[in-house]
Amino acid sequence: MRPIFLALLFIHVVSDVAMAEETSHESLQVSFETQIVPLLQANCLSCHDSDTQEAGLDLATFRMASDVSAAHPTWETVLSRVAAHEMPPADAPKQLEVAERQILTNWIRDFRRFEAQLHAGDPGLVLPRRLSNAEYDYSIRDLTGVDIRPTRSFPVDPANAAGFDNSGESLTMSPALLKKYLEAARLVADYLVFAPSGLQFAQHPVVTDTDRDKYCVKRIVDFYERQPTRYADYFLAAWHYQHRATLGQPAASLADCARAQAVSPKYLQAVWDILNTEAATIGPLVTLQAMWRDLPNAELSSQTAQQQTRDACLAMQEYVVQVRQEFAPEFDNLNIREVHNGAQPFVLWKNIQYAQHRRLPDLSFLEATSAAAKSAAADEPPQDITPTKRKSAKKPAPLELTVVPSPENRERFVAASKAFCSVFPDAFYISERGRDYLGVPKDQQEKGRLLSAGFHSMTGYFRDDQPLYELILDEQQQRQLDDLWRELDFFAAAPQRQYQGFLWFERTDSRFMRDEEFDFARPENKDALTEAAIARLGELYTAKAAANGGEEIPLQAIRDYFVDINAQIRWVEQARIAAEPQHLQGIIEFASRANRRPLDANQQEALRGFYRQLRDVDQLTHEEAIQDTLVSVLMSPNFCYRADLFNDSPHSRPLDDYELASRLSYFLWSSTPDEELLRLAAAGQLHLPQVLLAQTRRMISDVRIRGLAVEFGGNWLDCRRFEEHNSVDRQRFPSFDDALRAAMFEEPIRFLLDLMQHDRSILDLLYADHTFVNATLAKHYEMQDVTPADGEWVEVPDAAKFGRGGLLPMAVFLTKNAPGLRTSPVKRGYWVVRRLLGERIPAPPPNVPELPTDESQLGELTLRETLAKHRDHASCAGCHNRFDAIGVVFEGYGPIGERRTLDLGGREVDTQAVLPDGGKRDGIPQLKQYLAERRESEFVD
Repeated sequence: MRPIFLALLFIHVVSDVAMAEETSHESLQVSFETQIVPLLQANCLSCHDSDTQEAGLDLATFRMASDVSAAHPTWETVLSRVAAHEMPPADAPKQLEVAERQILTNWIRDFRRFEAQLHAGDPGLVLPRRLSNAEYDYSIRDLTGVDIRPTRSFPVDPANAAGFDNSGESLTMSPALLKKYLEAARLVADYLVFAPSGLQFAQHPVVTDTDRDKYCVKRIVDFYERQPTRYADYFLAAWHYQHRATLGQPAASLADCARAQAVSPKYLQAVWDILNTEAATIGPLVTLQAMWRDLPNAELSSQTAQQQTRDACLAMQEYVVQVRQEFAPEFDNLNIREVHNGAQPFVLWKNIQYAQHRRLPDLSFLEATSAAAKSAAADEPPQDITPTKRKSAKKPAPLELTVVPSPENRERFVAASKAFCSVFPDAFYISERGRDYLGVPKDQQEKGRLLSAGFHSMTGYFRDDQPLYELILDEQQQRQLDDLWRELDFFAAAPQRQYQGFLWFERTDSRFMRDEEFDFARPENKDALTEAAIARLGELYTAKAAANGGEEIPLQAIRDYFVDINAQIRWVEQARIAAEPQHLQGIIEFASRANRRPLDANQQEALRGFYRQLRDVDQLTHEEAIQDTLVSVLMSPNFCYRADLFNDSPHSRPLDDYELASRLSYFLWSSTPDEELLRLAAAGQLHLPQVLLAQTRRMISDVRIRGLAVEFGGNWLDCRRFEEHNSVDRQRFPSFDDALRAAMFEEPIRFLLDLMQHDRSILDLLYADHTFVNATLAKHYEMQDVTPADGEWVEVPDAAKFGRGGLLPMAVFLTKNAPGLRTSPVKRGYWVVRRLLGERIPAPPPNVPELPTDESQLGELTLRETLAKHRDHASCAGCHNRFDAIGVVFEGYGPIGERRTLDLGGREVDTQAVLPDGGKRDGIPQLKQYLAERRESEFVD
């Protein structure tokens, strides 16, 4: 079968080779005047003249064959109704003879073929239009990398007669909509991130300081959490390497095992070395190495050995964590009279001490236990040994280490402990920190302060990840992490805000800076952040602290604070100035992608000129000017409109490669061309058949092909807006919740994606025996043996046993075409003949009697019998006979597509019906037979 995507992409009208002889315009004109006009006058104009115009059809205006050229849809309807013997209606006073009916239908077919040949290869008038709402959203998504969906507040795009919302006739731009576009562009600008290296887009608006903090902090924490830091994983990877030959990989390197186990090769080497170094005789490595040697031997056939190994590696991890915390240091607060314990210099000093000791053991217990032993021997109370950095005499020694090593073993014990702690830090990184200066144990401090320095009511972040950086990350990852922390300072102005918080805190909670000499350094004073002002305040603050009896360590902490914060603020200021040209260049590159072709020199200069005017004349800041320039790009007709539809000539011409890129991407993805399409367009290669075919295949395999499934498939099958469907009575059908509604919508999308990406036959849409479900839909379909995981979609290959398979029994269509408290054979049948078979059914006449809205209120009549009475009306029967019976075969499915044997009134459902070919069919399986035997060509067409 010809690939479906080629059929869609290169579909064209061809002449009918079965024509007996070439038809000319003259012969068609003659036959129209001599045969068709008299036939219409005798049989049709009594109902379809200019005065009567029944069903809105006036055939009296067609006097020449050329008149028919401008009304192809009308004459297609005439052809279908006459060929189906539906017109003239059965109660008409005069019917067409067989020969007359043949003459009329043959002439319409001949005329259509002639017109198709005459205009073959000519697409006709292509109207320029704006992007549809969906195209705008998808384009913004692919330009920014963020699914912002800025058209949420837009009015729904109007659909054309065929149900599609991307036609030039309907996608116009009103003044009110133009205002919506401006709001949308400004919304996109709210997501703009200013980084030292250029522009980015956040996953949420980043307008406020809190927004910016959230963006930067989350990226750092996410980076931390992605890193492999579980000790058990490294022990297991080392075990795999040790037994690589037995496990069938004798040539595997340590790095190979690291990659296979998704751990850091760098850190695995360190773990391997310490586990396999000379056997320890003292310190915590004695037990750890013994546990390592006791791991099970590798046996390929033994799953038990594998599980035992994993359990043993977890036990090793528990041992390391427990011992390592006993080696963790503690630091007391710094103190100076009148200086608050929570002052930034003191809190940061304490943070620095912890950060610098992550890979060092606290061995002060040796001194404490040694002093206790000496005191006991002398029958004296133990001395209170208090090193400068901690008070730990009461802290017990780690686990088995309560026995103090003898003097001759002390040096070996210290060395072994340092080696252990260097490889196994007390933490790889700190992502949460509470107010440690309050003296509350860490496990009882407040949670959720991500990357916080631990200040009181002040913004401030502290980087504490040296073990991760040194032990686990490679050079590229180290650069990435450095960049993330720089972005926090740069974009969120973290140092400036931290220092302003310091000025506020020292004049309120601390009261230390309430003297008149400090008045120049107020948080609301922008000049207080200058280099000179910070240096001056540092001198005054240090002098007062010294006068209050400050000792050298806390005084040095104060001096270091002012030097460091000054340097950080200055770096941000300089980096922001240095980045301005890169940000402007980033906007120009963004504009090139938004315009879907490179900007020429004049366009680039116009953008730069607009930016400079905003800065120099309007006095906007750099960030404001860049944001407004971005808005101007998104308001340009080159973005808002499908410029590839514009023709700069009154004559037909081939599309250039950039226009072709847009045609292709908006057809297959409903979105803007990606970099590869634009690169091929720039090289002038995209139009080459082999390149175009290769790109088409690539694009169909891309996840963005979902745009075609949703926009084309959803509009064709009339389910595009089903996620907003609210006609179901949820009290009567409590299982119909938002999750089920979303799953119903997703089923045909998954089916279409599978069809396109695996190049299946379009007939699978009708006859396939498979479908796709998630857990919610599987439960609704009573597929007890189908158990997808949460968030997973699976193919059900033998879906017929559940009454599913292909489009026809999908719940989304059954529910969409039901009023809520009953089924609707009318709507379901109409959906089949209109959407799947392409029949054009005229609108119902006025004053058509309504059916009861609740199936349980039909009384003694079944819905089938009620419909039969409905068709007694002559004005209804002509159309309803074409689809009601098709709808009846769906009666085995209730108002939300659930399988059933009784209707809501307790009556047995009957799925048998006499279809339009006169044959009696029962249920969907036999409906499929009918379609295959009688109407397949209509579906394919």
